[in-house]
Parts: sequence; C-alpha cells; structure tokens
Amino acid sequence: MFAWWGRVVTRFRWAVLAVAVAVVVIGGTWGAGVFDSLSDGGFYNPDSPSQQAEQKIVDEFGRQAVDVVVLYESDAADVNDPEFTAAVTDILDDVRARADVESVASYYDTGSPAFVSDDGRATYAAITLTGEDDAERSEQYTALKPYLDADGLTTSVGGFSAIFDDVNTQTQQDIITVEMFTLPILLLLMIVIFGSLVAAMMPLLIGVIAIMGGFIITRLLTQVTDVSVFAINVITIIGLGLAIDYALFVVSRFREELAVGRAIEDVVVRTMTTAGRTVMVSGLTIVIALAGLLLFPLPFLHGIAYGGMSAVGVAMLGSMSVLPALLAVLGTRVDAVRMPWRRRDAARGLDENGFWARVGRAVMKRPVMFMVLSVAVLVGLATPFLHASFGAVDETVLPTGTESRVVSERLKEEFPGGDQNSLDVLVTGTDEATTKEFVADIEAMEHVDSVLPIAASDDAAVLRVGFDVEPHSSHARELATDISGLEAAGTQVAVTGMPAHLNDQFSDISERLPWLALYVCLVTLILLFLAFGSVLLPIKAVLMNIISIGASFGVVVWIFQDGHFAELLGFTPTGYLEPSNLLLMVVLLFGLSTDYEVFLLSRVREEWDRTHDNTTAVLTGLQRTGGIISSAALLLIVVVAGFAAGGIMFLKMIGVGMAVAIFIDATLVRMLLVPATMRVMGRANWWAPAFLRRFYARYGVKEGGPELPAAKGDHVGASR
Repeated sequence: MFAWWGRVVTRFRWAVLAVAVAVVVIGGTWGAGVFDSLSDGGFYNPDSPSQQAEQKIVDEFGRQAVDVVVLYESDAADVNDPEFTAAVTDILDDVRARADVESVASYYDTGSPAFVSDDGRATYAAITLTGEDDAERSEQYTALKPYLDADGLTTSVGGFSAIFDDVNTQTQQDIITVEMFTLPILLLLMIVIFGSLVAAMMPLLIGVIAIMGGFIITRLLTQVTDVSVFAINVITIIGLGLAIDYALFVVSRFREELAVGRAIEDVVVRTMTTAGRTVMVSGLTIVIALAGLLLFPLPFLHGIAYGGMSAVGVAMLGSMSVLPALLAVLGTRVDAVRMPWRRRDAARGLDENGFWARVGRAVMKRPVMFMVLSVAVLVGLATPFLHASFGAVDETVLPTGTESRVVSERLKEEFPGGDQNSLDVLVTGTDEATTKEFVADIEAMEHVDSVLPIAASDDAAVLRVGFDVEPHSSHARELATDISGLEAAGTQVAVTGMPAHLNDQFSDISERLPWLALYVCLVTLILLFLAFGSVLLPIKAVLMNIISIGASFGVVVWIFQDGHFAELLGFTPTGYLEPSNLLLMVVLLFGLSTDYEVFLLSRVREEWDRTHDNTTAVLTGLQRTGGIISSAALLLIVVVAGFAAGGIMFLKMIGVGMAVAIFIDATLVRMLLVPATMRVMGRANWWAPAFLRRFYARYGVKEGGPELPAAKGDHVGASR
C-alpha cells in the first residue's frame, strides 16, 4: 500500500501541491475567522445537577448572572458628589434603554454600600445581557463596550464577557507571537540540523499547512459543536509540533535514500514505505488517544479532542502527501543552498561506534544500576503530585494587568463583601414559611456568611448563600453537598455555583478516569505490538509512560500550584490546578511518548530481525535514530516553549508539562531506561505466542520497504 501511495503522490505531485496552496489560502482567510466562533466555557457537564439547577433558575426567574462589570472611579471626587453621580447615571440610563441589556444594578438605584469602594471614590455597575448563549453575549458585549465610558471618570470594564473577550484577544496575540519568534528559531535550528536551507524549509512548510488546515477544520467544527477559546492554542501546538516532527523524519529518510543513487520515484517510494509508514502509525496513535477525551461529558475536552485529532490528521497527511510531492519536484535540489558543515556522505552518521552507540554500550554494562537510578529520579520528580489540589478556571488565567482581571481583583480587595463567594440555591415546592426554615438551616451551617432571597414565586425561591472560604476548597464543596441534602416535605433543593460545579466535575472525572486509563493503555499496547511484534515491550513502554507522565505532573504541581518560577514565567499561582487540563495532558503525553517509542524501537526490531542479537539490535537502533529523534525532540520543545511564553496561564502549564515530558522521554527514558531494560530482558524483549507472531509477520508495521533496484554504493540498511 505504501509503495503504491508513493507512486501516486509522485505522479500527481503538482495536483497535490495545488491542493496544499488552496489549504494555506483558505486557512489564512476564512479559517482565521475561527476566533469569532469560539465559546468561553465547557468545563462542566451540561447535564450535571448543578448545571441543571442553573438552567431551572434561568427558566423560572431569568438569568441571575452578571455579564459585564463597569468600574467608575475618580482621584478626587466622592461617589456621592453631584458631578460623579450625574456622569454615571447618565451613562447607565442609556445602557438600560438598549435592547441587548436585560438589567443594570448600581449604587444609585439600590443604595447598597456593597457597590461603593472602601475609600468612597469608586463604584461599579453590574450589567446582565439578553443573549441566549456565549456567542450572542460576546457580540452584545463588543457592541456595548464603546458606550460605557463616563465623562471625567476613569472607566474600567470587567465581568465574564470582558474576561472572555480578553482571553480571545490574548489567544490571538500568543499565536502571532509564536509565528513571529518561534518559526525563525525553528528555521535556524533546522538549518543547523540539515545543513541546507532548502531542506530546512520543508518541515516549516508542512507546519504552516498543518496550522492553516487546523484553522479550517476547527471553524467547520464550530458550526456543529462548541469549541473552547482555549482550544485553538492547543490545536496549534499539536499541529505545528507534530508536522515538524514528521516532516523531519521524512526529509531525513528521503535524503538518505537519495544518497544511494536511485531514481526519484524509487526514492519517494522507499521513503513512504519506511518513514511514511512509521509517521502513519504515530499519527493514528495520537488521534486514537485523543479520542479518549470524548469519554468525559465535558464540552471543553470534546472541542479540543475534535480539533486536536484534526490537527494531527492534517500534520500526518501533509507529511505523507504534500511533503513527498514537494520532494519529488525538488529531487536532488533538496540539498540546495548547502551550509559549510554539511556532510556529503550520508552514511557517516551510521558509525557503529558513534555517540549513541557508546552511550547505549555504557548503560548496558550496568543495566540494573541505571534502571534503579532512572526510576528513582522519575519518582522523585513525581512526588509533588501527591499534594495536588484542584479548582476552576477564573480571571487569573490572564496576564497580570489585563483590564478585566484588574477589575475582578479590585472588587475583591476594595469593596465591602467583594471577596465573598456565593452559591445559588433553588427551592421548589415551598411557601414563605418553609423558605424561612431553609434560610435558618443554611445560616446555621459552618462557613456561611449570609443567606439572601433574590427571587421568588408562588412555589419557588432562589437563595444566594455567601460563604467565607475559597470556592475551590473542600470546605466550600462540602457546603454545597450539605445544602443539596436539605429536605422538607414536598420540596426539592438544587444548588449551583462554582463549588457545586466542581463537585459534579470531579464526580464525572473520577467515574470515567479508569475507563480512559484502560482505553489509552489498550490502544497503546495494540499499536506498539503492531510496531514491535512483542508482548512484553508494549507493557514495558506503558509502565515507562506512566512514570514519565507522573514526573511531568510533579513538575507542573511544583511550578504552577506551589508557585516556583512564577515571576520568571509570568503567571499568578492559584494554589490549585484545573483537572480537565491534566486529562488533556495525560492523553497528549501518552501519544507523544508512544511516538518516540515507534520511531526508535521499530528500528531496533528491524535490526533484531536481521541479526537476532539483542545487544546489537539495541545499539544499532540507538545509533541510527538517536540524532534525528533528539533533533525532533528539540524542535518540539521549542514549539511548546513558545506557547509556554504566552499570556494564558493554563496554556503555560500545558506547554511546560509537555516540554518536561518530551525532555525526559528523549533523554532519561531513551538514553538510559530503554537500553537498560532491554538488556535485562534480553531475548524476552521479542517474545510473543505463536499465533501473535504469525499475526505480526502478516500485519505488523515494520521499518522496511519493497525491494528496489540496487544503485551504485547502495547502503539501504540506513534508517532515519
């Protein structure tokens, strides 16, 4: 199949390249409009009790949420001064008259001191919009914002809609920053790696195609499902990083086969049946792993799963179609604009006494010692995860100084009760007397500051419960559970608010997490068996992946929860992590770890088939793939580090976690654990029952290709 595909791509190379140009043009124009179609939530299950309670309140009493908070302040005037009062009330009267505004609450119509700052020189207005969903309210906010400024006063805008708008803006800025700074760095590194400007451009071109293709598919996805605003960065990381990784392997193999002296079509065919086949296995592994996120009823993860699978698919297809078509056009010109350090002999890097072979030989002399030391280091890195704490996304995901974040922080610090958190409790089937009993029962609970009825009908009431602990804390979550457990004859109690949402989210995750673990491990075991033909190596690889991911999570907790390097990385530590982000990291890191397992051990398997000498197979595999895999890991680290330098805090966390995991996998795991464990296991590395050996012989994905006409100086034993 791969030989046939290589010939088809070569024959129709100009048509393939025309499609690639169309993808770039459409992606850069229509696809770039995806930012206007993204949603701001999706972290909670819409069918959970807390979300259902929120919807019931909306259906019965209208939306109680505040979408926009406008902060007005003066350096000299008091909020009761006539000029201050007139400036604010004139603006708010105009706002109330707008068709897209549901309600406006302020100091001047409620008289509540909660709307006035401690120094008396600032006040705020709380605005609820009429939009039925995030997208509509976002459009309404954009239209409303220019009309909120008050003459003679400093005006700042915050609230949920403003935070979403700032996150969207920051997301676009981060992607532009990556394109401006990361891509040139990647180009310089690839010039060093390839020693040729033209060859170095190939992975970047595929990376651009992957990004544009990802934008197109993601915008199409927004027509049928919600895709979180945070997803676009993750999709870009995956698409760009893997496109560069895959293209690096394909170009390297093409140049190696080209040095043999075969015809261009034969070189493309050989490249597709070796590196192309392995790229397909790697891409499918990550796509299938990302599908595991669909097990969780969290729209945030669904959008990222669909978009991530699309981005990986575009990167894989681009590396298997556009890239070989372009290489078929270039032929020997792929080495044009050669650098002075470029080695002309492609086989010199395959020296059996090279650096990677020497490292492997040293490790295999004392395998048990290196195994123990490596595992000890990984377990040590993982230990901070033992005190991990979990919470929800809020305004602190934005950089310090962002206007909407500043408004939220000032409300908490400068206004009476501004730091108070709350739950909304819907009591149905009640009357005035029963409602008073509920109020008394809730007031008697620990950590409750206040209980205020905010809406009522003949048989229902909404109580707003203020509490004095952090909303993500166990105390707040226990309070939500206790309130929902209150009972009275003929009544029903439903609770909503962040602690209740977190209770439901944690329940959804804990219920489905074992299924995700089973799914990812099973997929990994099957695909690694197809790559290696062994039963024990896939099991070993899964165990290594678990330890490696644990080490990465430990580093993430130490940095982002505990606050180490917060100033250097430019974020505000919250003391907790958002759990759905960790689920995303689990799937991504499992896929990436399997990626390098496929590239390395499939080559080792090929040498085992040739020599049936375990030590020789491991050393040869290390030497022949070590340099190129290390280069791929370096480039991928640069990509994720570029996003870690962005402004969105939890994307920094994912970027840092991925960079740590990639570094561990490309160094500690591959240089020490792989040769050490394979030396200890010996011939058992390749054990499989007879029926599985026959299955692998027929269907296994091996680093090999069709027998092509030999060329002068042929040394096709080389791999990537």
